[in-house]
Amino acid sequence: MFSANAQFGSNPGGEVNPISFSTEVEKDSEDVYIVKVTANLVDGWHLPSQRLLKEGELGPEPTELNFSFEGNEAYEIIGETSEPKGIEAYDEIFQTDLKYFLESVTFEQEIKVLEGSEKLNLEILFSVCDDEKCLPQDQKYYTYEVVDGALTLVDNEKVEITEADSELKNELKVDIKNTKSFSKDLERSEEESSIWTVFFLGFIGGFIALLTPCVFPMIPLTVSFFTKSATNKRVGMMNAILYGVFIFAIYVLLSLPFHLLDSVNPEILNNISTNTTLNIIFFVIFMVFAFSFFGYYEITLPNSWSDKLDQKATSVGGIIGIFFMALTLAIVSFSCTGPILGSLLGGSLSASGGAMLLSFGMAGFGLALALPFALFALFPNWLNSLPKSGGWLNTVKVVLGFLEVGLAFKFLSNADLVENWGFLKREIFIGIWVVVGILLTLYLFGKIRFPHDGPKQPLSKGRLMIATVCLAFTVYLLPGLTNTSYANLKLLSGFPPPLFYSLYPSDANEGNGPLGLEAYHDFETGVAAAKAQNKPILLDFTGWACVNCRKMEEQVWSVPEVYETINDEYILISLYIDERKELSEDEKFTIERENGTVKYIRTVGDKWATFQTLNFKNNSQPFYSLLSPELELLNSPSGYESDSDEYLAWLRKGVENFNKS
Repeated sequence: MFSANAQFGSNPGGEVNPISFSTEVEKDSEDVYIVKVTANLVDGWHLPSQRLLKEGELGPEPTELNFSFEGNEAYEIIGETSEPKGIEAYDEIFQTDLKYFLESVTFEQEIKVLEGSEKLNLEILFSVCDDEKCLPQDQKYYTYEVVDGALTLVDNEKVEITEADSELKNELKVDIKNTKSFSKDLERSEEESSIWTVFFLGFIGGFIALLTPCVFPMIPLTVSFFTKSATNKRVGMMNAILYGVFIFAIYVLLSLPFHLLDSVNPEILNNISTNTTLNIIFFVIFMVFAFSFFGYYEITLPNSWSDKLDQKATSVGGIIGIFFMALTLAIVSFSCTGPILGSLLGGSLSASGGAMLLSFGMAGFGLALALPFALFALFPNWLNSLPKSGGWLNTVKVVLGFLEVGLAFKFLSNADLVENWGFLKREIFIGIWVVVGILLTLYLFGKIRFPHDGPKQPLSKGRLMIATVCLAFTVYLLPGLTNTSYANLKLLSGFPPPLFYSLYPSDANEGNGPLGLEAYHDFETGVAAAKAQNKPILLDFTGWACVNCRKMEEQVWSVPEVYETINDEYILISLYIDERKELSEDEKFTIERENGTVKYIRTVGDKWATFQTLNFKNNSQPFYSLLSPELELLNSPSGYESDSDEYLAWLRKGVENFNKS
């Protein structure tokens, strides 16, 4: 056993303590009392219910309130502990429906005092979760006693820490050396989608919508209307600019209802994005839109809507009339803009920014549509430089149709992954994209025709260039159909199904560690192997329910250079802090924390979670530390790192420092 005093200098990430408890006793009748226990949670964290919604399915540790007392006739526990309705929703980590509580929750238990001569003990077992992970199960204790004829909360009993407890705790401490050389503070969090990136993508989407037959011909017509119908040039320009402002505002307003959903439940948009039924509905809608773009039918909103709005615009006039004209454009152009907005909606709901990302994406889209009307009003001569409407507009629609087909299968893939049906494996998904890419390339080269295509003409330079890009992208996808080191398709990381979701048998499924890497799941055994092979250690604190841990393994560790470095240069020790396997009786022990509370170490996960907090003053995952066999720190500990080059450099620096020692 390693039993030296362990002190770790820096505090990367820090311990997380997102929950606090309080309790009170309320008299219900002469001998019946209600014991109330309230849990208060930090924003972003939730507490699981006492019961799983679906028995037998994997989920977080249910919250437990266990009342106990000496003797058989001191108290009577009446019924089960009650809890509020809470939230019932799909959980992405465990891929099942769960019940949990946000912000604050109060549990109530009826207790009847019979003899009441003994103390009534309450043990609370709980594990709090956020969108990425669940912290190891923890405990809280309260003691109640009949005082002056009433059941009352008394001072918590001091749990006796035995010498055996202290010895087992000390055995978890290790003497990590060289900590002063690496004082870098690593408070890493999951990289969220930038709102400005989404704004830019929305702007690109709006620009593409401009090039469709529903919108492009409207630019010169609308600008000419404003400039010619106004009493003077200045008024015409102002009206056209105001028209553009209203277009921008209308698309931003379309995102506001999603903010209301966010306020009802901060996780509801994520639940929408992972809902199987909705993903299948999105798949069907996108396929319907795609064939509309191909010209087989036309999808429009009811003509009565646009007719009524057009009448409003004509009869009302002024600023209000201009607003109705902008609203008419949004409705009339829906058959072209709807699919693009649908892509924007689906992408935003799948990201962590939710409604705010959607608003920025809509703002970018609306700005791209509005700018031409304002700019051409300011500079009317530019209208002469616009290309004439023609067959190229239909080409744009058909290209968008192919893109819609590709995006449709992304939604179907989401449903397949959530339900683990296994019919849309990675190679099949990429194979569909390859087929779509080939068909699009053939169309652009003029080998395939659609109903609304005009007479066949020689290929323009622009169309030839786009066809070449499509062909190159299709060729890029081909390695994704194989079981080789080139199948990662890094440019599309996170979009196709993950690498492990594959048809091919692979050594990745035969090892006892992530991606088939050889891994030790006991610290001492791993250190012994490192000494025997004279290799440095990659200590990996991970969890079965840790989303970022899986992202690291699938998107960073799977990169060939990273994989080879871990496999060839390191001894991997993966310690799962949520492993539920029970420890043997002689391995279980109790520790007292710095704040005076106690914790029972009952499972393997409890042991490794305590090991992490004792030695690294950190309880978040993933958490990586590079150590020599003599437990010298070889580099600053690291958390989640999405940049594989940065992570590879971090690993290689550890090897370099090991070779110097």
